[in-house]
Amino acid sequence: MKDADTIVLPRLASTEVDVEDPWGEDHAMVAPATTDTGRWRVAAWLVPALVTAVLCLLRAGAAAPPGGDTPGLAGSSLLRWWAEVLGTPGPAVRVVSTVAVTAAAALVGLLAARLFTPRVGLLAGVIFALLPTSTRYAQEVQPYALTVFAAVLATLLLVRAVDRPTVGRFAGYGAAVLLLGLSHGLALLLLAGHGWSVVVFRRGVVGRWSAVAILGALPAAVALGLDGGVVGGGIGRGSEPTLDVLAATPRNLFGVTALGIGLAGLALFSLPLRRSAALYTAWAVVPPLGLLLVAQAAPVWVPEVLLFTLPAWATLGAVALARVRARWCAVALVAVAVLGAPAQLARSTPGGHERATGYLTRVVHLWTRPADGATAREAHPAGG
Repeated sequence: MKDADTIVLPRLASTEVDVEDPWGEDHAMVAPATTDTGRWRVAAWLVPALVTAVLCLLRAGAAAPPGGDTPGLAGSSLLRWWAEVLGTPGPAVRVVSTVAVTAAAALVGLLAARLFTPRVGLLAGVIFALLPTSTRYAQEVQPYALTVFAAVLATLLLVRAVDRPTVGRFAGYGAAVLLLGLSHGLALLLLAGHGWSVVVFRRGVVGRWSAVAILGALPAAVALGLDGGVVGGGIGRGSEPTLDVLAATPRNLFGVTALGIGLAGLALFSLPLRRSAALYTAWAVVPPLGLLLVAQAAPVWVPEVLLFTLPAWATLGAVALARVRARWCAVALVAVAVLGAPAQLARSTPGGHERATGYLTRVVHLWTRPADGATAREAHPAGG
């Protein structure tokens, strides 16, 4: 019997799927090696920061006049403490808000460039900068700008910590979680999205992540309890999540309803859920679901609280746009700018967008006793 000829087959790629990458696509979005990669990585964070700074300067004339806007800081232990120390919270907090949003735009591009490609990072950062609510809250005495920055920073440090688990990296992540909780107590809902990502993709560090997350969130939880709990002085009162309130959420969150619908549609095209996209999907989806659950027990539904999910939505949209030609990316960015232009150019009322919290607070201080001022604040349906 004649032996069969030996056939040499080329070595095929391993078909085994890493247990920490169940979709088997962890390296599907690796940036191509080019001599300009370093330059594009710099552009991914620098351009969004510059765009945000320019838009903030353009909106500076719409900012509220200085004054006691402390009621707008409900939910933020950190900013309220700082406002009480300075005595004139208006201008000081606005500076913090402007710097926080500008830094957040840079981190959005930096994080997306790390997890995807520099092109995705550049698109994500610019989309985030062009959203009207990004620059709107950079000009207001509200805690949301600092919360967005803390959310992006915490996610970036989480990625670094799980990629190379060291004490120093987890300590940095814990500090970012502390900043997130002190910026706004309800922003700790982001930890639910982080936890899902860690459990699915990095089960080996679940114990360390849990310990660090609890320690980082504990001071905010204690401060919240001392301030009167979720619906007391700590968070303030929001709305019942009725159908009308939920329907208005895209406009409140993105500035323009069409932008919210468009980014949600683009986010669908960023799937399938490879590891990086799954992290952003959990960031965008899990906190709103968590807030909806909390709102069933207490009237705390405030769409602005969810502004820290904007970087995730912007990045998911950028992932989808990165798959088309550059000219179509440019068309999409122009569309975002045009749709958001009316909201960007609209002058805010004296105390902020659709509010007059600064004037209202001064009137309350002048014409009522301190106890009456607290009563007036709590009587407002949104806690302001």
